[in-house]
Amino acid sequence: MPRNAEGYYLEWLKKAEEDALSIEAILKEKGAPSTGCFLSQQMAEKYLKGLLVFHEQSFPKVHDLLQLESLLLDPEPGVGKLHQDLNFLNRYYIETRYPGDYAEFSWNECHEAYQSACRVKEFVLSKIPPH
Repeated sequence: MPRNAEGYYLEWLKKAEEDALSIEAILKEKGAPSTGCFLSQQMAEKYLKGLLVFHEQSFPKVHDLLQLESLLLDPEPGVGKLHQDLNFLNRYYIETRYPGDYAEFSWNECHEAYQSACRVKEFVLSKIPPH
């Protein structure tokens, strides 16, 4: 694990929690649902990367949640239970960032994306001792 092992994975978890706070503000204040969807993907990504760091696993600079899932299957086989959530969230990295032929993102999608990201958070935090 690079640097101070505990400090480094905790940095990932802190950044993920910042995304969660931003999503909650968007949902409360009625910001842009596409931004909430994007931040939900980012929240899940950062929690997964934090878990990889916790297990002293290296990972490439990617945003593909399914690739991160595959890297976690050895140390955390239960991560496969999140496959549907990760697949759902994966699309929000690109589709929410750029204009194109994508449908408008709804508030329902934003809520569902946040719920999926929260399931990732719960899984990750259940695997890391309290800090």
